[in-house]
Amino acid sequence: MVVDNGSSPAVVVSGEFPGLRLVVEPLKGAANARNRGVAETTAPRLWFLDADCVPAPDWLDQARVVCDRASIVGGEVEVFDESVGRRSGAQGFEALFAFDCQAYVEQMGFAVTANLLTTRELFERAGPFIDGVPEDKEWCYRAVQAGANIVYEPRLRVRHPSRSDWTALRRKWRRLTQEAWSDQRRKPYGKIRWAVRSALVMISGIAHLPRVVSTDKLCVSEKVLTALTLLRLRAVRGLWMIGQITGAQP
Repeated sequence: MVVDNGSSPAVVVSGEFPGLRLVVEPLKGAANARNRGVAETTAPRLWFLDADCVPAPDWLDQARVVCDRASIVGGEVEVFDESVGRRSGAQGFEALFAFDCQAYVEQMGFAVTANLLTTRELFERAGPFIDGVPEDKEWCYRAVQAGANIVYEPRLRVRHPSRSDWTALRRKWRRLTQEAWSDQRRKPYGKIRWAVRSALVMISGIAHLPRVVSTDKLCVSEKVLTALTLLRLRAVRGLWMIGQITGAQP
């Protein structure tokens, strides 16, 4: 099942994939698209991928092997560059900080829906994804409250393209910051918590510089660009967060 979330131009599915179904969900948002995919199917197992992810050749085989390990199985997401040559600051940042799926599952208690296995029974018990918030994190927390258990499975692998430049990286984090604020503002002492978090975000760039310096994934010039991007992004995010508290940002 492929859900076209109002692409322009629209997705065209040829006869190359005879078992594939395509539906169009005009209401924008990953949560709405995923909910539509669930509603259009009846299978007892729900296995989620994102359209920009490239699953490993053995992804389906591994999914069949590991899907019963828990009611939610979160896989690994590896970042790759679609361009060749020296990495930009955005690509270097993504290579180091885009996905830490094991930590998400084992330390934070959620899995990303770019590579997630679950069951229809749990989905119906926990309820659908909610648009406008970090939908994978919020849904996993709700599912765990409904009795689910969650595990990380490194054998279940997909590859995700890195954001190639500052504009794409900024757009991604603007969306994530807006979603996180929409979720946080509804909680007790939401503004106070968000103010504290904004300060931590702004100083976290300095705290994470050693990770950039010590990595063997980047050459020296790439490390310089990545470090500058890290500091810039964390500062901008902190300012966005302050603006959300004061009403200067949506």
